[in-house]
Amino acid sequence: MRRETMTKIEAIIQTAKLDAVKDALHAVGVEGMTVLEARGHGRQKGHTEVYRGREYTVDLIPKIKIEMVLPEPMVEKAVQAIMKAARTGKIGDGKIFLSKIEDAIRIRNDERGDAAL
Repeated sequence: MRRETMTKIEAIIQTAKLDAVKDALHAVGVEGMTVLEARGHGRQKGHTEVYRGREYTVDLIPKIKIEMVLPEPMVEKAVQAIMKAARTGKIGDGKIFLSKIEDAIRIRNDERGDAAL
């Protein structure tokens, strides 16, 4: 039995862009995703803040990580939706990572491949 190719999309975005990205993904037909709170930094390296008169460095910035596994025909639509909804044009907009997935299994009924998505 030949299975369709699947791709895992991992998107790291600004926290303020979560609702816009979720809406954009739903609009292109993405039904399921996992959303995690994350902290990290890339080129922006963090910033300095003052709290109760003391200065401190915030070097791990709050971000949102969205993960989903999609059948190949949906991947580019989802990537474009994420990019359009998450882009501000400023440093810290985030990243998207794509990985090939060999198989997926639905625990409830043993469905495999893209049927399990």
